[in-house]
Amino acid sequence: MFSVIFPGQGSQVVGMARELHTKFDLVKKYFKYADEVLSFPISKIILEGPKEELNLTENTQPAIFLVGYSIFYLTKHEFGCDLNKAKFFAGHSVGEYTALASAGVIKFEDTIKLLKLRGNAMQSAMPKGEGGMVAVLGSDLLKIENLISEKKYECFIANDNSNGQLVISGRLDELNKFINDLKNLNIKNITLPVSGPFHCELMKKATVIMETEINKLEFNKSKNILISNVTANEVQNTNEIKSLLIKQIESRVKWRESIFYMIKNGVNHFIEIGPGKVLSSLIKRIDKTVIVDAINNEEDINNIKKNDKF
Repeated sequence: MFSVIFPGQGSQVVGMARELHTKFDLVKKYFKYADEVLSFPISKIILEGPKEELNLTENTQPAIFLVGYSIFYLTKHEFGCDLNKAKFFAGHSVGEYTALASAGVIKFEDTIKLLKLRGNAMQSAMPKGEGGMVAVLGSDLLKIENLISEKKYECFIANDNSNGQLVISGRLDELNKFINDLKNLNIKNITLPVSGPFHCELMKKATVIMETEINKLEFNKSKNILISNVTANEVQNTNEIKSLLIKQIESRVKWRESIFYMIKNGVNHFIEIGPGKVLSSLIKRIDKTVIVDAINNEEDINNIKKNDKF
């Protein structure tokens, strides 16, 4: 039994999906349509860069979606691998939007416009340079929660990614105090190159914008079951999906819990669709016994088709 999963911000790289774009008209079609919908050359930024433009949150989010969605439908329509047979669909942060669009809940054009707006709203929620994120490695959730609580830092656990990998958001002055304490405790940490403190209550301005825009859209019913970042549980009701997407802006991404839930409910194979293998690496840290594949290129698709029955 398999699940399909879609990566989030941080997986992007200039030239992602270039091989597939060169060879397959279906991918070209989606890239061209994205440019038309956005009235903006997102495809050129994906394929040619510069990296600085691609790494702007307002560009990164629609770019990651476009690549993941294109690969999903290429795998299905050109190679006959029906990934909609998956037990669950899930995505990490922005990847949740790719999951919903691939499952037919949100239209392609609505999703990519929404993500351009989401990226801009999150990027602008705080003045530049006032907030950030830090990855904490080799520690556990309870220990870090207790440290933040005891010291009363204005810091928040943004991502519970895997065993021994958390991401913390906060104001830079508070994060610096937090980092000093981590060093004193010999806990490894890495400051992340992001433009804001995502997935915490400092994103309130972005939530207000997204609530208005999400509630304008029509969400379709789907046979596919989404695992929500916010609850690490199943969601299919369209009104509930909208509500959770709005909450997701300020909520912790419960990725580790989501993977545990899917495994507990019979999943023994995960297929990551989109740039990179970030989620594949996280899952291997969570449970080494499950099968994990990533689809980035034609060879990956052929390997999936050869080894699995769709």
